[in-house]
Amino acid sequence: MTAPVVAQDAPVVLSSQELDTPCVVVDETILRRNIDEMAAHAARLGVALRPHMKTHKTPEIARLQLAAGAVGATCAKLGEAEVLVDRAGVDDVLIAYAVVGAPKMRRLVALMERAHVTVAIDSHDAAVALSRAMTGAGKQLDISIEVNTGQDRAGAMAGDEAVALALDVERMSGLHVVGVLTHEGHAGASDPAAIETTALAAGNAIVETAEAIRSHGIELPYVSVGSTPSSPYTPTVPGVTEMRPGTYIFYDNSIFRHGRIGPDRCAARIAATVMSRPAADRAILDAGSKALAMDPSPSHPGHGYVVGHPGATIALISEEHGVTLLPTGESGFAVGDRHEVIPNHVCPTINLTDELLIVRDGWVVDTWAVAARGKVR
Repeated sequence: MTAPVVAQDAPVVLSSQELDTPCVVVDETILRRNIDEMAAHAARLGVALRPHMKTHKTPEIARLQLAAGAVGATCAKLGEAEVLVDRAGVDDVLIAYAVVGAPKMRRLVALMERAHVTVAIDSHDAAVALSRAMTGAGKQLDISIEVNTGQDRAGAMAGDEAVALALDVERMSGLHVVGVLTHEGHAGASDPAAIETTALAAGNAIVETAEAIRSHGIELPYVSVGSTPSSPYTPTVPGVTEMRPGTYIFYDNSIFRHGRIGPDRCAARIAATVMSRPAADRAILDAGSKALAMDPSPSHPGHGYVVGHPGATIALISEEHGVTLLPTGESGFAVGDRHEVIPNHVCPTINLTDELLIVRDGWVVDTWAVAARGKVR
């Protein structure tokens, strides 16, 4: 069942502010609130906050997170890390993705000259390649073992499989196992009534795996969990030392289903203009698949949530067209009218744009480059 949308379902940009659409607008007040709230949550729990910066890929936002107490960055790819180290002052970065291939090995070695780097792996073969690269470069690389706690994507299975891999890696030249990590994304994707139970089960599984690894003499100071929807739960498990939420910085339509977050907490929106009204029940926005990512959402039907119009559905998107179905009598969709769309999944949406328009009190006050946009290598 779709969770009810909370209050303040209103645009963040004043109608009198001219915009060239489609564009991404970010409300600065909401952004800062989200940053401060998650930092305070981590501090209350006594766990380190290492935000996943694939969500925003923006140096200015990374600096705000670090200033609020983040211990470093989590990145999906080396390219993101390179930009944030060089342009945002990040000096401690976790690559939460296996580094595979000779070109990446050379870039990793170079990045280690500029920041402390930890790399996540989930296989013997990936570890062997990293060991050869580190030995050849005369370096030692910190390793975190990626553990599958139920998402069934990547990761060694929690328990014996992850323990065996950690022992294997610790014996390799140039590598040192310092932690375990998991992405309990399956908790956020579960039924809202089950999220707490699923998240806590994932947390307990990785803590138990860490204890089993320590029983073999590996110190293992880091036990890291990562998911915005499950952030109220997984980091509360005793033994978790670090959390890596990402989408909290903006939030998006997918979080609505849990009933805690609504449009008033969604900092990033796609501003779009009605460019055609071909039928009484259909309007066309100038935001298609090149502005809105294709991910579905269980929270609201279609390809995003049209702010202030819960009955409207962006039912179909082609490259440049957002075909929006309207209830009978829905107003505000004449040609030239502007709307804000909260994306289903904000991370790939941000990767589709060059810049964020920063909004304060309804007015655009700055433009921040999405400097790591497209850095998928």
